[in-house]
Amino acid sequence: MEQFHFDPQTYLAMVLAEVPCYERLQDEVAAATAGMRAIWVLDLGAGTGETSRRVLAAHPTAALVALDESPAMLDRARPRLPHADLRVGRLEDPLPAGPFNLVISALAVHHLDAAGKADLFRRVAAALTPGGRFVLADVILPDDPQDAVTPVNSAHDRPSRLSDQLTWLHQAGLATTVTWQHHDLAVLTADRPHR
Repeated sequence: MEQFHFDPQTYLAMVLAEVPCYERLQDEVAAATAGMRAIWVLDLGAGTGETSRRVLAAHPTAALVALDESPAMLDRARPRLPHADLRVGRLEDPLPAGPFNLVISALAVHHLDAAGKADLFRRVAAALTPGGRFVLADVILPDDPQDAVTPVNSAHDRPSRLSDQLTWLHQAGLATTVTWQHHDLAVLTADRPHR
C-alpha cells in the first residue's frame, strides 16, 4: 500500500474536526487499560503521541515503544514522550521485539485491508505476554450506514466491520470485549489468556 503521511502541524485540528468524539475515544482507550499493571507498552501508529500520553498518564512507570511510519509525526510526539523509544515503522512490518503486556492502537489499523488486519492481530497476539492486553480504538464499517459519520478516503482508509475484527482477534487466540462504541467508532480489548 502506498504510504500516506498526515501533516503533523495540522493533524490535531484535522482529527478533532473530522472524528466525532475524538476526545472520548482517547479517554476510552486509557480507561480500557485500567486495572492492568502496564510495564512494557507498544503503541502502533502512534502519530503525535496523544494516545500514548494518555495511557502513560494512567501508567506512569511503564516503558513505551511507539511506532509510526511518519518520522515527522514522531518528531512531533518526541517532546510529549521524552522517555519513549520512538521508532519509524509500518504496521505491516515485523513488530518490535517484545514481549509487551499492553499494546495500544488508535485510528491506525483501519488503513490496513482485511488480510492485513488479520495478520497484524496474529502478530500482536504473539507479542503479548500471557495475560497481556491489546486495546484497539478505530473507525469501523457500521452495520447501519447512517452511523458512518467519520470521513474516510477510499484510497487510504479500509475500515472493516466490528464483527469481522472480533473474529480475526479470536482466531489469533485473543479474548475480546467491546468496551465502547459510538456510530462508526469502537474501542475493544483483546486479552491473551494466561497459559
